[in-house]
Amino acid sequence: MTRLALFAAAGLALAGAACAPTQTGPMYGGAMSRDFNAADFAWSQQAGQSAIAGVVRYSDGGQAYRCAGSVGLNPVTPYTRHRFNTLYGSIERAAVPASVVRARTVEAADPDYPPYVRSTACDADGRFAFRGLPAGEWFVIAPVQPGGGEPVVLMRRVVTRSNGTAELTLN
Repeated sequence: MTRLALFAAAGLALAGAACAPTQTGPMYGGAMSRDFNAADFAWSQQAGQSAIAGVVRYSDGGQAYRCAGSVGLNPVTPYTRHRFNTLYGSIERAAVPASVVRARTVEAADPDYPPYVRSTACDADGRFAFRGLPAGEWFVIAPVQPGGGEPVVLMRRVVTRSNGTAELTLN
């Protein structure tokens, strides 16, 4: 499986987190659902003044990992909470071998889900950014890999606020 296909499989197969207050995004509490509802995602398509500035600094057993594909940004909704909880065993943060994520059973992503997933690339220093976001809750997904070893998928829930930048280190 290519790195991009790995990201797509992981990013499109995900779900939820405990909510912190947001200024414009909806509050879902701990709600999870297998059912896709476009209305739950509508807020994420609005233009905004928020941003996420991140960097990958993951290591395991003394081995440093580097970005191995696109970094994905998924709105937190009851649908994504369910998917992420199933795939990553958490709705807050995780570092899971890609083979484990692929082996976990989850229904195929709803065909209306992919347009709500944003992506960007890491630079040579592992930095990435998402700009023009509305305030709300998001899942950041980053596939990483050591030199030639098994890829790991990092996941973290992050909250953006109006007119601010959420700083994020994936470690």
